[in-house]
Amino acid sequence: MTLDITIEDARWQQAGLEPLAEEAVAAVLAHFGLDAEMCEISLLGCDDAQIAGLNAEFREKPVPTNVLSWPAEERAPDTDGGTPVPPEPDFTGEIPLGDIAISYGTCAREASEAGKPLADHARHLIVHGLLHLLGYDHIRDRDAALMEGIEVLILGKMGIANPYMTEDAS
Repeated sequence: MTLDITIEDARWQQAGLEPLAEEAVAAVLAHFGLDAEMCEISLLGCDDAQIAGLNAEFREKPVPTNVLSWPAEERAPDTDGGTPVPPEPDFTGEIPLGDIAISYGTCAREASEAGKPLADHARHLIVHGLLHLLGYDHIRDRDAALMEGIEVLILGKMGIANPYMTEDAS
């Protein structure tokens, strides 16, 4: 697998972003039966200021967010709850999936507020971002249910609790 990681916020280095990302990406690719050696993904570990700039530039929302994704190819289904178009190798034999950016500040704050380990929340956000690269989304209701179900399944295999389950709901 080609996982190109750029760390712009040194706190990600201390948090071990590289092995967290490798584990999360490998779990997602295995779930879909994709040959990890053929897949290309870029990951940016940044801070809130940088992701706010990216969010403003690409989504016209000038505020920090936890994770952003830029798919190499549009794969989203036309129908709500439909399955995205699976990725195919390009003319080089590689499967370019796209780019993900994850913000340390927002990720750490959300993990703290939820009482979750930073590592678990970071892996969740990387899984979430990679699912976006694969054509999954959460704008429409059935799409959201499908995406969240896949996230919960993949995270469970990594030993991470359902991030959508609150103590009130148990």
